[in-house]
Amino acid sequence: MQKELLSGNEAVARGAYEAGITFASAYPGTPSTEILENISKYKEDIHCQWGSNEKTALEEALGASFTGARSIVAMKHVGLNVAADPLFSASYIGTTGGFIIVSADDPGMHSSQNEQDNRNYAIAAKIPVLEPSDSQEAKEFVIEGIKISEEYNTPVMLRMTTRVDHSKSSVELGKRAATPEIEYKKDAVKRMLLPARARVKHVEVEKRQKKLKEFSTKFKYNYIIKGNSKIGVVASGISFQYARDVFKDAWFLKISMPYPFPEKLFLEFAKNVDKIYIIEENDPIIENFARLAAPEKEIIGKDLFPLNGEMMPDVILSTLGKKDLTPKFDISTLPIRPPSLCAGCPHTATFYNLNLQKVYVTGDIGCYTLGGLPPLNAMDTCVCMGASITVGFGIEKALEKAGKKIKQAAIIGDSTFFHSGITGLNDIIYNKGRSTVIILDNSITAMTGHQDNPGTGKTLMQEETQKIDIAKLIKNGLELKHTYEVDGYDVKAIKELLKRELERDEPSVIVVKRPCALLFKKAQWSPMQVDAEKCIKCNLCLKLGCPAITTKNEKAFIVEDLCTGCTVCSQVCPVDAIKFTDKHGFHIHDTSIQEYLIGGKK
Repeated sequence: MQKELLSGNEAVARGAYEAGITFASAYPGTPSTEILENISKYKEDIHCQWGSNEKTALEEALGASFTGARSIVAMKHVGLNVAADPLFSASYIGTTGGFIIVSADDPGMHSSQNEQDNRNYAIAAKIPVLEPSDSQEAKEFVIEGIKISEEYNTPVMLRMTTRVDHSKSSVELGKRAATPEIEYKKDAVKRMLLPARARVKHVEVEKRQKKLKEFSTKFKYNYIIKGNSKIGVVASGISFQYARDVFKDAWFLKISMPYPFPEKLFLEFAKNVDKIYIIEENDPIIENFARLAAPEKEIIGKDLFPLNGEMMPDVILSTLGKKDLTPKFDISTLPIRPPSLCAGCPHTATFYNLNLQKVYVTGDIGCYTLGGLPPLNAMDTCVCMGASITVGFGIEKALEKAGKKIKQAAIIGDSTFFHSGITGLNDIIYNKGRSTVIILDNSITAMTGHQDNPGTGKTLMQEETQKIDIAKLIKNGLELKHTYEVDGYDVKAIKELLKRELERDEPSVIVVKRPCALLFKKAQWSPMQVDAEKCIKCNLCLKLGCPAITTKNEKAFIVEDLCTGCTVCSQVCPVDAIKFTDKHGFHIHDTSIQEYLIGGKK
């Protein structure tokens, strides 16, 4: 049997291939992004695409299922908040072809604004959950999930977590299953959720739950491991791996399908032990079901173990009052590197100007969130995708009612604008707002690793497609006359445009255009340098927060290997002390060079 070392995300992609899935969709979000990127490697067998947001992606995958096609949709945990509306309807409607919903949760919040446990969504929507603990299971559970989905007429949630998503382990590769015949057949009774039909569907869902509960007890990936003590441990997902490192002699109940809860299997396990520890990350999902099933048993769960963070072995041991003897690398010896925008980031000049003009800025999710950190300090809020526009508009209207006004702007990226910014801008125009919305268009979905979006002109499968021009969409589609474009590296033009539009008593949009500097792969830039004799130590260039700019002998100094030659620092220098070196390389302001480099030729 052929084996490969795969991350959990790569294994999910392989599982999609082997399960006979033919349609895949997603919106990129860490830690789930690589799932669709890897499924795209099977493009001869699977059509895959980025959705504008998680809601559209889920609905598209559900539609594919209606034809009998096996489908999968992937998103990070907060993405399921956006997709919750079709999720609940999908549960009542059921499936035709198998349908997997991947929720990549993020215990510890490595790249997220909250730490929600999406098993709660599965319980609320009444759909089964599979929870892998390694890459092999990640692959297998896609295949098992498709089988469950088709047999029980239900979507199936695959709950991944950051460690399983990104950790690599050995995976046995199998062959691709035969794909079902694809044909759309009308079935309004099944799929058209009128209230009268939905009432009947709810009864069917409850019957389905009882059948799935019986299945969960017999599910081969829910199993008991005998121990040599009267201590029992119940664990799921990556927590199972951690718990095995800590409890050497205990009995184990490995739960891979936490919902519906395998009650009969749990009671069989509980007979063999006196004390039960339940190890799971985030919410006490398994614990609550266990306590209901065996109230007489001594069960230790979230009354002892933390609700937040990852359930690492050292966390388990310290909670138990024991020491972890495993040698650890001392991270305190590493130099501190505060997060910052990249050298040459086309967002820097905008945040620099917003800071100088003392503007209140409602922000959004993306690279530009870093613009809220020192030294730029130019963002006040970050709630969720698209909320910069709507939160800012709410502030505006509340102050207006109180007879007050502040200088404020909403800032959002191009991919986030397509995701959920358009509707907020509609509200401003419709409700007679006067907000200024700044759209940072860097021609890519940058934060999650350069995925295409409706503004890039390419699909996930790298096919040429219609490129949506944001400024034209707003000016011609929404008929917002005060819509302007400006170069992200033109400090003076951005300054003047902001000053003018922030005083306007009508809504306006400023599209700041300049491709992400990291799109130019392997480029050797013409760097800049500081003339130390001219430098007056004013530190204005340091206020840009560019990682290529530092100090040497108390004067500004540019690390040429990091510099992209964007010229923003030279534009803010009051004494003209920053110039290009005599070293030759690509010039970032040359449009033809940009097109050449972005095209992948360098």
